[in-house]
Amino acid sequence: MSARLAPSMTPDTEFFWAGVREHRLLIQRCTNCGNLRHPPRPMCPHCQSLEWDTIEASGRGTVFSFVIPHHPPLPWFPDPFVVALVDLAEGTRIVTNVVGIAPEDVRMGMDVAVRYEEFDDGLVLPLFGPVGA
Repeated sequence: MSARLAPSMTPDTEFFWAGVREHRLLIQRCTNCGNLRHPPRPMCPHCQSLEWDTIEASGRGTVFSFVIPHHPPLPWFPDPFVVALVDLAEGTRIVTNVVGIAPEDVRMGMDVAVRYEEFDDGLVLPLFGPVGA
């Protein structure tokens, strides 16, 4: 596939991107109170614990909200493209792109599933597409 802008990776998000490279969607879980959180961060926003582990998400969810940006044009995205907030089945949300469907056909509440897409330089991203497509 063509080049794609890589996301910023930090020590707090390294586990997530390592999982994505293995086609696993890992979500951070507080080991004190059990709350899931994404994007990953060092402290639980509910109980302030610094202790955490991960769960592997099913990769299924629904589109909570989405936008179709038009400006400025970005060379690493097709025109048009969809940026969506997906409610994962496990109860947290992830910002992603919806692919495999015409942007005008994306709807809130639409069932989606993760697709791991590989780009130049070994970049793997968890994108979402319609269930059954």
